[in-house]
Amino acid sequence: MSSHRTSRVLATLLAVSLVGACKPGASTPPVVAAPAAVVAPVLPQGSGCGPSIARTQAVVDSDVTTGNLNAPVGERFSADLRRASEACGSGNEREALSLLAAAKARYGYR
Repeated sequence: MSSHRTSRVLATLLAVSLVGACKPGASTPPVVAAPAAVVAPVLPQGSGCGPSIARTQAVVDSDVTTGNLNAPVGERFSADLRRASEACGSGNEREALSLLAAAKARYGYR
């Protein structure tokens, strides 16, 4: 066999094997859709009880939206945060921050 013919045979065999590799077989796993992109919540800036409570509420809302926290737990957490926010609005920063810390600890947030 000439080297030219040998090269053609090898090229043909290579092409056939590559085409065969592209065909889906019975054991090909199903295509799974990629999850939607998760957008990080916009967290309020600043110090003091108001922004601290608002940041925590933004995280809770995001966690409920993404399914990392179930809605009923999110509602209870938000109710606790509303109580902290009311204390903050009344000028009781120490009480508000204490209520915030208690709520975060209760639901496993830092």
